Amino acid sequence: MAVLVHICCAPCFAFPHKKLREDGHEVVGFWYNPNVHPYMEYRAREDAVKKYVSLEDVEVHYGGYDLLPYLEKSLAAMREGGRHERCKRCYHVRLEATAEHAADNGFDAFTSTLLVSHHQQHDAVRDIGEELAGRYEVPFHYQDFRDGWDQGKAIATQYGLYRQKYCGCLFSEWERYRGSL
Repeated sequence: MAVLVHICCAPCFAFPHKKLREDGHEVVGFWYNPNVHPYMEYRAREDAVKKYVSLEDVEVHYGGYDLLPYLEKSLAAMREGGRHERCKRCYHVRLEATAEHAADNGFDAFTSTLLVSHHQQHDAVRDIGEELAGRYEVPFHYQDFRDGWDQGKAIATQYGLYRQKYCGCLFSEWERYRGSL
């Protein structure tokens, strides 16, 4: 089947890209991350995706960078429920754009590289993906890619891909570095 894979970053895309292809699927990436801040961090991550694409000959579609609407939703989530609610809203924003793009472009399913990281709320990503699958009438391909975390890091090292130091949003950057200030 043709699977649209939301890409959070190139290192996290490497394993699902290879695994889904090995399983016989056509894989197309979707880079959409309005959560990444500051903008130069966004560009570094996008450039790493472009480098991976050039080395692996994979098609990737690129969404826009809508930082202000994303920040408004994140601030509301922080007020309502703190970090876990903020992350869930972030997943929802990115997965909804992916589901909509999959529906609009005739994909058989969609998934996300968020299912690679041990740092993400895995069950929340799955639940949101399944909810959006119903709304957009495109199945969410759930697969636990966490066992490929080390393989993705190894590919990133081999290809010299940029590896970020925090999840991406302004809040995760602050959480990562506040102890070193």
